[in-house]
Amino acid sequence: MEDSQLVIACKKQDRNAQRVLYERYAPAMMAVCLRYSGEEETARDLLHDGFIRAFTQIGSFSGKGSFDGWLRRIFVNLALENYRKEKQKYRFMEEYSYINADETETVADNSLDIEDIPEKEVLDMIKNLPPGYRTVFNMYIFEEMSHREIARVLGINEAASRSQFYRAKKMLQKKISAILHNNQRRVR
Repeated sequence: MEDSQLVIACKKQDRNAQRVLYERYAPAMMAVCLRYSGEEETARDLLHDGFIRAFTQIGSFSGKGSFDGWLRRIFVNLALENYRKEKQKYRFMEEYSYINADETETVADNSLDIEDIPEKEVLDMIKNLPPGYRTVFNMYIFEEMSHREIARVLGINEAASRSQFYRAKKMLQKKISAILHNNQRRVR
């Protein structure tokens, strides 16, 4: 059954169509939830809440644009809402310190060499970043938001967003370098 047919059936609250839609999109949406939450239990809660929200709001899907994109936006927004609620627990630690433009450009020029690392391992590395790093990294890389947009959504300043991204990328670069170094030693 095509997505458009499923959406029409879901708008009529067809339980079978909802089940099929859930089974089709749950793995991809779980990946989104895990990337933002970093914890399997929280990700499962977000997945559950996200589908409830999607089925409740499916009447607002006009058919313009992809259903996948519409659904993904629901899950990203839900994950960001959850992050904002949890923000008091984690705070951005000392990461509010500013970095100069030269450091930002240096990191931006150093691409993360992940071709030889399994995708699951890379996602685990992202999942294990500190909450502030992980959130900004996901928003910048996966949601393609600017630092200005990230700052507005998270209620921080642009420099803090850049700093979080810079530190996330540096942390990932270290982890990737260590893995690549270990792999090279095994090959020898």
